[in-house]
Amino acid sequence: MRTKAAKGLEHIAIAVKNLEAAIHTYRDVLGLELAELEEVPEQQVKVAIFGHGLGRVELICPTTSESGVARFLEKRGEGLHHICIEVEDIEATLAELKAQGAPLLDEVPKPGAGGAKVAFIHPKGACGVLVELRQGP
Repeated sequence: MRTKAAKGLEHIAIAVKNLEAAIHTYRDVLGLELAELEEVPEQQVKVAIFGHGLGRVELICPTTSESGVARFLEKRGEGLHHICIEVEDIEATLAELKAQGAPLLDEVPKPGAGGAKVAFIHPKGACGVLVELRQGP
């Protein structure tokens, strides 16, 4: 699989059980700059974003026990949840990946953090890693 519109690694996302404690670790212990805090109701998560531009670190914490992130934490514990690739045109990228047989979790984009449009590729299509595609402001 190769998409022509990929810009690069947008962020890595780390699933955490306690957002405040994780913020303390990443900001106060590791020295990263906390750039943004946001709740994303559509994803049922609170998000803490460190850094600016490509290559950011995103902490994600579930707001409900029914969310996908809550199920991830229950099954696997805290840790790497996904990597995110910035794309120029998410609809075209999804169509291209679908035509190539990529196992998509989302065939149409949905709202993500920061007003972005996001969609996910199943880990079995990316060497065991959940991949988020993101087109955003």
